Amino acid sequence: MPTIDYRQLYIGGQWRDPAQSATIDVQSPTTEEIIGSVPRGSQGDVDAAVAAARQAFDDPAGWSSWHPKERGDVLEQFAAELEARGAETAARVSMQNGMPIWLAQQFEAGFPPLLLRYYSDVMNGIQVEEERQGMLGGVSLVSRQPVGVVAAIVPWNVPQGISFLKLAPALAAGCSVVLKPAEETVLDAFLMAEAAAAAGLPPGVLNVVPGGRDLGAYLVEHPGVDKVSFTGSTAAGRAIAETCGRLLRPVTLELGGKSAAIVLDDADIAGSIESFFGATLLNNGQICWLNTRVLAPRSRYAEIVDTITGLAGALTIGDPLDPETKIGPLVSSRQRDRVEGYIAKGKQEGRLTTGGSRPANQSRGWFVEPTVFADVDNNAVISREEIFGPVLSVIPYTDENEAITIANDSAYGLGGTVWSSDTDRAANVARRVRSGTVGVNHYVNEPVAPFGGIKDSGMGRELGPEGLDAFQVYKTIYLPPAQ
Repeated sequence: MPTIDYRQLYIGGQWRDPAQSATIDVQSPTTEEIIGSVPRGSQGDVDAAVAAARQAFDDPAGWSSWHPKERGDVLEQFAAELEARGAETAARVSMQNGMPIWLAQQFEAGFPPLLLRYYSDVMNGIQVEEERQGMLGGVSLVSRQPVGVVAAIVPWNVPQGISFLKLAPALAAGCSVVLKPAEETVLDAFLMAEAAAAAGLPPGVLNVVPGGRDLGAYLVEHPGVDKVSFTGSTAAGRAIAETCGRLLRPVTLELGGKSAAIVLDDADIAGSIESFFGATLLNNGQICWLNTRVLAPRSRYAEIVDTITGLAGALTIGDPLDPETKIGPLVSSRQRDRVEGYIAKGKQEGRLTTGGSRPANQSRGWFVEPTVFADVDNNAVISREEIFGPVLSVIPYTDENEAITIANDSAYGLGGTVWSSDTDRAANVARRVRSGTVGVNHYVNEPVAPFGGIKDSGMGRELGPEGLDAFQVYKTIYLPPAQ
Protein backbone atom coordinates (compact mmCIF):
# COMPACT_ATOMS: atom_id res chain seq x y z
CA MET A 1 0.00 0.00 0.00
CA PRO A 2 1.51 3.39 -0.97
CA THR A 3 2.21 5.80 1.86
CA ILE A 4 0.66 9.26 2.21
CA ASP A 5 3.50 11.74 2.34
CA TYR A 6 3.60 15.51 2.57
CA ARG A 7 6.74 17.61 2.14
CA GLN A 8 5.37 21.06 3.02
CA LEU A 9 3.38 22.81 5.75
CA TYR A 10 0.23 24.83 5.28
CA ILE A 11 1.09 28.35 6.48
CA GLY A 12 -0.22 31.70 5.29
CA GLY A 13 -2.55 30.15 2.75
CA GLN A 14 0.32 28.38 0.96
CA TRP A 15 2.18 25.11 1.08
CA ARG A 16 5.63 26.11 2.31
CA ASP A 17 8.87 24.28 2.88
CA PRO A 18 9.44 23.64 6.60
CA ALA A 19 12.22 25.36 8.49
CA GLN A 20 13.87 22.00 9.25
CA SER A 21 14.10 18.62 7.54
CA ALA A 22 12.77 16.41 10.36
CA THR A 23 9.59 14.42 9.70
CA ILE A 24 6.80 12.77 11.65
CA ASP A 25 6.35 9.17 10.51
CA VAL A 26 2.84 7.82 11.04
CA GLN A 27 2.63 4.18 12.13
CA SER A 28 -0.52 2.13 11.67
CA PRO A 29 -1.84 0.77 14.98
CA THR A 30 -3.36 -2.12 13.03
CA THR A 31 -0.41 -3.32 10.92
CA GLU A 32 2.45 -1.53 12.75
CA GLU A 33 3.68 -0.35 9.35
CA ILE A 34 4.54 3.21 8.34
CA ILE A 35 1.58 4.63 6.40
CA GLY A 36 2.68 8.22 5.84
CA SER A 37 4.75 11.18 6.90
CA VAL A 38 4.62 14.96 7.23
CA PRO A 39 7.19 17.60 8.11
CA ARG A 40 7.82 17.98 11.83
CA GLY A 41 7.06 21.56 12.76
CA SER A 42 9.73 23.62 14.49
CA GLN A 43 9.75 26.86 16.43
CA GLY A 44 10.57 28.67 13.20
CA ASP A 45 7.46 27.23 11.61
CA VAL A 46 5.34 28.32 14.57
CA ASP A 47 6.82 31.81 14.27
CA ALA A 48 5.87 31.91 10.60
CA ALA A 49 2.38 30.57 11.26
CA VAL A 50 1.68 33.02 14.10
CA ALA A 51 3.00 35.90 11.97
CA ALA A 52 0.68 34.88 9.13
CA ALA A 53 -2.27 34.59 11.51
CA ARG A 54 -1.40 37.93 13.07
CA GLN A 55 -1.22 39.65 9.71
CA ALA A 56 -4.53 38.12 8.64
CA PHE A 57 -6.24 39.24 11.81
CA ASP A 58 -4.76 42.74 11.95
CA ASP A 59 -5.54 43.53 8.32
CA PRO A 60 -8.12 46.38 8.52
CA ALA A 61 -9.99 44.91 5.55
CA GLY A 62 -9.31 41.31 6.51
CA TRP A 63 -11.27 38.33 7.84
CA SER A 64 -11.97 39.83 11.26
CA SER A 65 -13.65 42.88 9.69
CA TRP A 66 -15.86 40.93 7.28
CA HIS A 67 -19.58 40.82 7.82
CA PRO A 68 -20.59 37.50 9.44
CA LYS A 69 -22.54 36.60 6.30
CA GLU A 70 -19.41 37.02 4.17
CA ARG A 71 -17.44 34.76 6.48
CA GLY A 72 -20.37 32.36 6.51
CA ASP A 73 -20.27 32.04 2.73
CA VAL A 74 -16.62 30.97 2.87
CA LEU A 75 -17.28 28.59 5.76
CA GLU A 76 -20.13 27.02 3.79
CA GLN A 77 -17.67 26.36 0.98
CA PHE A 78 -15.21 24.96 3.55
CA ALA A 79 -17.95 22.61 4.78
CA ALA A 80 -18.63 21.49 1.21
CA GLU A 81 -14.94 20.83 0.56
CA LEU A 82 -14.73 18.78 3.77
CA GLU A 83 -17.76 16.76 2.72
CA ALA A 84 -16.15 16.05 -0.65
CA ARG A 85 -13.18 14.60 1.24
CA GLY A 86 -15.26 12.95 3.96
CA ALA A 87 -14.63 9.32 2.99
CA GLU A 88 -10.90 9.92 2.76
CA THR A 89 -10.87 11.80 6.06
CA ALA A 90 -12.63 8.95 7.86
CA ALA A 91 -10.27 6.39 6.35
CA ARG A 92 -7.17 8.36 7.31
CA VAL A 93 -8.31 8.75 10.90
CA SER A 94 -9.12 5.05 11.20
CA MET A 95 -5.75 4.13 9.74
CA GLN A 96 -3.94 6.40 12.20
CA ASN A 97 -5.68 5.95 15.56
CA GLY A 98 -7.73 2.76 15.22
CA MET A 99 -11.16 4.42 15.32
CA PRO A 100 -13.72 2.06 13.75
CA ILE A 101 -14.59 3.35 10.29
CA TRP A 102 -18.35 3.56 10.96
CA LEU A 103 -17.61 5.89 13.87
CA ALA A 104 -15.05 7.91 11.91
CA GLN A 105 -17.67 8.53 9.25
CA GLN A 106 -19.86 10.14 11.92
CA PHE A 107 -17.34 11.92 14.13
CA GLU A 108 -14.62 12.83 11.66
CA ALA A 109 -16.41 13.19 8.32
CA GLY A 110 -19.88 14.34 9.36
CA PHE A 111 -19.40 16.46 12.47
CA PRO A 112 -16.97 19.16 11.19
CA PRO A 113 -19.19 20.41 8.31
CA LEU A 114 -22.17 20.41 10.65
CA LEU A 115 -20.28 22.60 13.12
CA LEU A 116 -19.13 25.06 10.46
CA ARG A 117 -22.71 25.58 9.35
CA TYR A 118 -24.03 25.76 12.89
CA TYR A 119 -21.61 28.47 13.99
CA SER A 120 -22.12 30.45 10.81
CA ASP A 121 -25.82 30.50 11.68
CA VAL A 122 -25.14 31.42 15.32
CA MET A 123 -22.84 34.27 14.32
CA ASN A 124 -25.39 35.58 11.84
CA GLY A 125 -28.09 35.48 14.50
CA ILE A 126 -26.41 37.50 17.24
CA GLN A 127 -26.35 41.25 17.65
CA VAL A 128 -22.74 42.27 17.09
CA GLU A 129 -23.28 45.77 18.51
CA GLU A 130 -26.03 47.19 20.68
CA GLU A 131 -26.83 50.54 22.26
CA ARG A 132 -27.51 50.67 25.98
CA GLN A 133 -29.05 53.79 27.45
CA GLY A 134 -26.97 54.76 30.44
CA MET A 135 -28.21 55.59 33.92
CA LEU A 136 -25.92 58.64 33.98
CA GLY A 137 -27.23 60.23 30.80
CA GLY A 138 -24.97 58.83 28.13
CA VAL A 139 -25.19 55.88 25.77
CA SER A 140 -22.91 52.82 25.75
CA LEU A 141 -22.14 50.98 22.53
CA VAL A 142 -21.40 47.36 23.48
CA SER A 143 -19.88 45.17 20.78
CA ARG A 144 -18.73 41.56 20.50
CA GLN A 145 -15.38 41.31 18.76
CA PRO A 146 -13.11 38.39 17.79
CA VAL A 147 -10.50 37.66 20.43
CA GLY A 148 -7.61 37.54 17.94
CA VAL A 149 -5.04 34.88 17.05
CA VAL A 150 -6.00 31.49 18.48
CA ALA A 151 -3.63 28.64 19.31
CA ALA A 152 -5.68 25.44 18.94
CA ILE A 153 -4.03 22.28 20.25
CA VAL A 154 -5.87 19.02 19.68
CA PRO A 155 -5.36 15.35 20.64
CA TRP A 156 -5.27 12.19 18.54
CA ASN A 157 -8.41 10.40 19.72
CA VAL A 158 -11.05 12.36 17.74
CA PRO A 159 -8.75 14.66 15.77
CA GLN A 160 -11.12 16.27 13.26
CA GLY A 161 -14.18 16.40 15.50
CA ILE A 162 -12.21 18.09 18.26
CA SER A 163 -10.38 20.40 15.84
CA PHE A 164 -13.69 21.81 14.68
CA LEU A 165 -14.94 22.32 18.22
CA LYS A 166 -12.34 25.09 18.04
CA LEU A 167 -12.04 25.98 14.38
CA ALA A 168 -15.74 26.41 13.61
CA PRO A 169 -16.56 29.00 16.31
CA ALA A 170 -13.17 30.71 16.07
CA LEU A 171 -13.43 31.21 12.31
CA ALA A 172 -17.08 32.23 12.50
CA ALA A 173 -16.18 34.85 15.12
CA GLY A 174 -13.49 36.31 12.85
CA CYS A 175 -10.39 34.92 14.54
CA SER A 176 -7.36 33.48 12.80
CA VAL A 177 -5.97 30.14 13.97
CA VAL A 178 -2.75 28.20 14.31
CA LEU A 179 -3.69 24.54 14.68
CA LYS A 180 -1.26 22.05 16.20
CA PRO A 181 -2.46 18.49 15.60
CA ALA A 182 -1.08 15.58 17.59
CA GLU A 183 1.82 13.63 16.11
CA GLU A 184 -0.26 10.45 15.88
CA THR A 185 -2.93 12.00 13.65
CA VAL A 186 -1.47 14.40 11.12
CA LEU A 187 -2.56 12.99 7.76
CA ASP A 188 -6.19 14.02 8.34
CA ALA A 189 -5.09 17.52 9.40
CA PHE A 190 -3.24 18.04 6.11
CA LEU A 191 -6.27 16.82 4.15
CA MET A 192 -8.33 19.36 6.09
CA ALA A 193 -5.80 22.06 5.11
CA GLU A 194 -6.30 21.09 1.47
CA ALA A 195 -10.04 21.63 1.95
CA ALA A 196 -9.42 25.03 3.53
CA ALA A 197 -7.27 26.11 0.61
CA ALA A 198 -9.84 24.89 -1.92
CA ALA A 199 -12.59 26.73 -0.04
CA GLY A 200 -10.80 30.05 -0.39
CA LEU A 201 -10.04 30.85 3.24
CA PRO A 202 -7.95 34.03 3.13
CA PRO A 203 -4.19 33.56 3.63
CA GLY A 204 -3.20 33.21 7.27
CA VAL A 205 -6.70 32.62 8.61
CA LEU A 206 -5.89 28.93 9.18
CA ASN A 207 -2.41 27.48 9.59
CA VAL A 208 -1.39 23.90 10.44
CA VAL A 209 1.88 23.08 12.23
CA PRO A 210 2.21 19.55 13.66
CA GLY A 211 4.57 18.61 16.43
CA GLY A 212 5.01 17.29 19.92
CA ARG A 213 4.54 18.67 23.41
CA ASP A 214 7.53 21.00 23.26
CA LEU A 215 6.18 22.67 20.13
CA GLY A 216 2.77 22.98 21.76
CA ALA A 217 4.34 24.67 24.77
CA TYR A 218 6.16 27.10 22.49
CA LEU A 219 2.91 27.94 20.69
CA VAL A 220 1.01 28.47 23.96
CA GLU A 221 3.45 31.09 25.22
CA HIS A 222 4.07 32.75 21.86
CA PRO A 223 3.72 36.55 22.18
CA GLY A 224 1.62 36.72 19.01
CA VAL A 225 -1.14 34.49 20.41
CA ASP A 226 -4.24 36.02 22.01
CA LYS A 227 -6.19 32.92 23.08
CA VAL A 228 -5.43 29.23 23.71
CA SER A 229 -7.89 26.37 23.26
CA PHE A 230 -6.57 22.98 24.35
CA THR A 231 -7.98 19.47 24.55
CA GLY A 232 -5.85 16.79 26.15
CA SER A 233 -4.61 15.40 29.42
CA THR A 234 -5.15 17.05 32.78
CA ALA A 235 -1.40 17.17 33.40
CA ALA A 236 -0.78 19.07 30.16
CA GLY A 237 -3.79 21.27 30.87
CA ARG A 238 -2.36 22.31 34.24
CA ALA A 239 0.91 23.35 32.60
CA ILE A 240 -0.94 25.35 29.94
CA ALA A 241 -3.15 26.98 32.56
CA GLU A 242 -0.07 28.05 34.52
CA THR A 243 1.47 29.61 31.42
CA CYS A 244 -1.72 31.38 30.43
CA GLY A 245 -2.27 32.59 33.98
CA ARG A 246 1.17 34.17 34.04
CA LEU A 247 0.54 35.76 30.64
CA LEU A 248 -3.05 36.77 31.50
CA ARG A 249 -4.05 34.95 28.31
CA PRO A 250 -7.58 33.53 28.02
CA VAL A 251 -7.67 29.76 27.78
CA THR A 252 -10.24 27.00 27.32
CA LEU A 253 -9.27 23.58 28.66
CA GLU A 254 -11.14 20.35 27.93
CA LEU A 255 -9.26 17.70 29.87
CA GLY A 256 -9.63 14.19 31.27
CA GLY A 257 -12.51 12.33 32.82
CA LYS A 258 -13.54 9.34 34.90
CA SER A 259 -17.27 9.60 34.39
CA ALA A 260 -19.89 7.44 36.06
CA ALA A 261 -22.83 5.61 34.54
CA ILE A 262 -25.46 5.34 37.28
CA VAL A 263 -27.66 2.34 36.58
CA LEU A 264 -30.83 2.77 38.65
CA ASP A 265 -32.73 -0.21 39.98
CA ASP A 266 -35.42 0.06 37.28
CA ALA A 267 -33.06 0.36 34.32
CA ASP A 268 -33.28 -1.89 31.26
CA ILE A 269 -29.62 -2.04 30.23
CA ALA A 270 -30.16 -5.07 28.00
CA GLY A 271 -32.81 -3.14 26.08
CA SER A 272 -30.49 -0.11 25.72
CA ILE A 273 -27.33 -2.04 24.99
CA GLU A 274 -26.25 -0.07 21.90
CA SER A 275 -26.62 3.25 23.71
CA PHE A 276 -24.82 1.80 26.72
CA PHE A 277 -21.95 0.68 24.48
CA GLY A 278 -21.81 4.20 23.03
CA ALA A 279 -21.50 5.72 26.48
CA THR A 280 -18.88 3.31 27.84
CA LEU A 281 -16.67 1.62 25.23
CA LEU A 282 -16.94 3.79 22.11
CA ASN A 283 -13.79 4.44 20.06
CA ASN A 284 -11.93 1.60 21.79
CA GLY A 285 -12.34 3.39 25.11
CA GLN A 286 -10.36 6.38 23.86
CA ILE A 287 -12.76 9.26 24.59
CA CYS A 288 -12.46 11.57 27.59
CA TRP A 289 -16.15 11.62 28.56
CA LEU A 290 -16.70 7.85 28.47
CA ASN A 291 -18.46 6.36 31.50
CA THR A 292 -15.77 3.94 32.65
CA ARG A 293 -17.19 3.68 36.18
CA VAL A 294 -20.48 1.78 36.10
CA LEU A 295 -22.48 2.09 39.34
CA ALA A 296 -24.91 -0.80 39.78
CA PRO A 297 -27.47 -1.40 42.57
CA ARG A 298 -26.66 -4.27 44.90
CA SER A 299 -30.19 -5.60 44.40
CA ARG A 300 -29.41 -6.31 40.73
CA TYR A 301 -25.62 -6.32 40.80
CA ALA A 302 -24.95 -9.84 39.50
CA GLU A 303 -27.45 -9.41 36.67
CA ILE A 304 -25.99 -6.09 35.54
CA VAL A 305 -22.43 -7.39 35.75
CA ASP A 306 -23.45 -10.32 33.56
CA THR A 307 -25.11 -8.00 31.03
CA ILE A 308 -22.07 -5.73 30.77
CA THR A 309 -19.74 -8.71 30.62
CA GLY A 310 -21.81 -10.16 27.79
CA LEU A 311 -21.70 -6.86 25.92
CA ALA A 312 -17.92 -6.52 26.19
CA GLY A 313 -17.27 -10.14 25.34
CA ALA A 314 -19.43 -10.04 22.20
CA LEU A 315 -17.83 -6.99 20.58
CA THR A 316 -16.06 -7.68 17.30
CA ILE A 317 -12.35 -6.87 17.52
CA GLY A 318 -10.41 -6.28 14.33
CA ASP A 319 -9.33 -4.02 11.49
CA PRO A 320 -10.89 -0.57 12.08
CA LEU A 321 -11.49 -0.23 8.32
CA ASP A 322 -13.87 -3.20 8.46
CA PRO A 323 -17.44 -1.86 8.98
CA GLU A 324 -18.20 -4.84 11.25
CA THR A 325 -15.45 -3.93 13.73
CA LYS A 326 -16.61 -2.51 17.06
CA ILE A 327 -13.23 -2.44 18.80
CA GLY A 328 -10.08 -1.50 16.91
CA PRO A 329 -6.52 -1.19 18.15
CA LEU A 330 -5.29 1.41 20.59
CA VAL A 331 -3.45 4.30 19.01
CA SER A 332 0.11 3.25 19.90
CA SER A 333 2.21 0.63 21.61
CA ARG A 334 2.83 3.14 24.39
CA GLN A 335 -0.91 3.53 24.93
CA ARG A 336 -1.38 -0.22 24.98
CA ASP A 337 1.38 -0.54 27.58
CA ARG A 338 -0.41 2.06 29.70
CA VAL A 339 -3.75 0.28 29.47
CA GLU A 340 -2.20 -3.10 30.19
CA GLY A 341 -0.56 -1.63 33.27
CA TYR A 342 -3.97 -0.61 34.58
CA ILE A 343 -5.41 -4.03 33.74
CA ALA A 344 -2.66 -5.66 35.81
CA LYS A 345 -3.54 -3.35 38.68
CA GLY A 346 -7.23 -4.11 38.22
CA LYS A 347 -6.60 -7.82 38.63
CA GLN A 348 -5.40 -7.02 42.15
CA GLU A 349 -8.27 -4.63 42.93
CA GLY A 350 -11.32 -6.39 41.46
CA ARG A 351 -12.67 -9.52 39.82
CA LEU A 352 -11.99 -9.86 36.11
CA THR A 353 -15.15 -10.98 34.32
CA THR A 354 -14.00 -10.75 30.69
CA GLY A 355 -11.05 -9.57 28.63
CA GLY A 356 -7.82 -8.58 30.28
CA SER A 357 -5.52 -9.77 27.49
CA ARG A 358 -4.51 -9.21 23.90
CA PRO A 359 -6.90 -10.93 21.48
CA ALA A 360 -5.53 -14.29 20.36
CA ASN A 361 -6.61 -13.83 16.75
CA GLN A 362 -4.62 -10.61 16.24
CA SER A 363 -1.00 -11.41 15.52
CA ARG A 364 -0.02 -7.78 15.07
CA GLY A 365 -1.39 -4.37 16.00
CA TRP A 366 -1.92 -2.76 19.39
CA PHE A 367 -5.11 -4.51 20.40
CA VAL A 368 -6.54 -5.02 23.88
CA GLU A 369 -9.70 -6.97 24.62
CA PRO A 370 -12.63 -5.06 26.13
CA THR A 371 -12.18 -5.65 29.85
CA VAL A 372 -14.64 -5.60 32.74
CA PHE A 373 -13.86 -5.68 36.45
CA ALA A 374 -16.54 -6.39 39.05
CA ASP A 375 -16.49 -6.02 42.85
CA VAL A 376 -14.48 -2.82 42.54
CA ASP A 377 -14.34 -0.15 45.23
CA ASN A 378 -14.51 3.49 44.20
CA ASN A 379 -11.17 4.08 45.91
CA ALA A 380 -9.37 1.59 43.66
CA VAL A 381 -6.77 2.95 41.27
CA ILE A 382 -8.81 1.74 38.28
CA SER A 383 -11.76 3.71 39.66
CA ARG A 384 -9.83 6.92 40.28
CA GLU A 385 -7.48 7.32 37.32
CA GLU A 386 -8.25 7.81 33.64
CA ILE A 387 -7.19 4.68 31.74
CA PHE A 388 -8.16 5.72 28.18
CA GLY A 389 -8.80 2.22 26.94
CA PRO A 390 -11.64 -0.33 26.83
CA VAL A 391 -11.69 -1.02 30.57
CA LEU A 392 -14.78 -0.75 32.82
CA SER A 393 -15.11 -0.94 36.60
CA VAL A 394 -18.51 -2.02 37.95
CA ILE A 395 -19.01 -0.55 41.43
CA PRO A 396 -21.92 -1.60 43.70
CA TYR A 397 -24.15 0.81 45.60
CA THR A 398 -27.03 0.41 48.05
CA ASP A 399 -29.39 3.29 47.32
CA GLU A 400 -29.78 6.31 45.09
CA ASN A 401 -28.08 8.71 47.48
CA GLU A 402 -25.03 6.47 47.74
CA ALA A 403 -24.87 6.20 43.96
CA ILE A 404 -24.78 9.98 43.63
CA THR A 405 -22.16 10.23 46.36
CA ILE A 406 -19.94 7.71 44.58
CA ALA A 407 -20.43 9.43 41.21
CA ASN A 408 -19.40 12.76 42.72
CA ASP A 409 -16.42 11.25 44.57
CA SER A 410 -13.97 11.88 41.75
CA ALA A 411 -11.33 14.41 40.86
CA TYR A 412 -13.04 14.72 37.49
CA GLY A 413 -16.38 16.07 36.31
CA LEU A 414 -16.78 15.87 32.55
CA GLY A 415 -19.47 13.39 31.53
CA GLY A 416 -21.83 10.84 33.01
CA THR A 417 -25.11 9.07 32.41
CA VAL A 418 -28.16 7.92 34.36
CA TRP A 419 -30.07 4.83 33.22
CA SER A 420 -33.70 4.30 34.19
CA SER A 421 -37.09 3.39 32.74
CA ASP A 422 -38.36 6.63 34.31
CA THR A 423 -36.89 9.60 32.43
CA ASP A 424 -38.04 12.16 35.03
CA ARG A 425 -36.45 10.17 37.84
CA ALA A 426 -33.22 9.85 35.89
CA ALA A 427 -33.18 13.58 35.11
CA ASN A 428 -33.58 14.40 38.80
CA VAL A 429 -30.62 12.17 39.62
CA ALA A 430 -28.64 13.78 36.79
CA ARG A 431 -29.25 17.21 38.33
CA ARG A 432 -27.43 16.07 41.47
CA VAL A 433 -24.37 14.73 39.66
CA ARG A 434 -21.46 17.20 39.76
CA SER A 435 -20.38 17.12 36.15
CA GLY A 436 -20.36 19.43 33.15
CA THR A 437 -22.56 17.07 31.14
CA VAL A 438 -24.83 14.13 31.96
CA GLY A 439 -26.90 11.99 29.60
CA VAL A 440 -30.12 10.16 30.34
CA ASN A 441 -30.24 6.67 28.78
CA HIS A 442 -27.67 7.77 26.19
CA TYR A 443 -24.85 10.25 25.74
CA VAL A 444 -24.25 12.55 22.79
CA ASN A 445 -22.43 15.85 22.32
CA GLU A 446 -25.32 17.95 21.04
CA PRO A 447 -23.97 20.92 19.00
CA VAL A 448 -26.51 23.41 20.42
CA ALA A 449 -25.59 22.80 24.10
CA PRO A 450 -22.38 23.64 25.97
CA PHE A 451 -19.86 20.85 26.56
CA GLY A 452 -17.03 20.91 29.08
CA GLY A 453 -15.99 19.92 32.56
CA ILE A 454 -15.43 20.99 36.13
CA LYS A 455 -12.69 20.14 38.62
CA ASP A 456 -9.78 18.31 36.95
CA SER A 457 -11.78 17.99 33.73
CA GLY A 458 -11.03 21.56 32.75
CA MET A 459 -12.63 24.96 32.42
CA GLY A 460 -14.59 26.80 29.80
CA ARG A 461 -17.15 25.42 27.37
CA GLU A 462 -17.27 24.30 23.76
CA LEU A 463 -20.36 23.81 21.56
CA GLY A 464 -23.55 25.81 21.80
CA PRO A 465 -23.57 29.62 21.63
CA GLU A 466 -21.25 29.44 24.64
CA GLY A 467 -18.61 27.93 22.35
CA LEU A 468 -18.71 31.09 20.24
CA ASP A 469 -18.44 33.29 23.34
CA ALA A 470 -15.04 31.72 24.05
CA PHE A 471 -13.62 33.35 20.93
CA GLN A 472 -15.11 36.81 21.47
CA VAL A 473 -14.37 39.75 23.72
CA TYR A 474 -16.67 42.60 24.68
CA LYS A 475 -15.80 46.21 23.91
CA THR A 476 -17.65 49.24 25.24
CA ILE A 477 -17.65 52.75 23.75
CA TYR A 478 -19.11 55.43 26.04
CA LEU A 479 -20.93 58.15 24.15
CA PRO A 480 -21.61 61.46 25.90
CA PRO A 481 -25.10 62.65 26.81
CA ALA A 482 -26.92 64.41 24.01
CA GLN A 483 -26.40 68.18 24.08
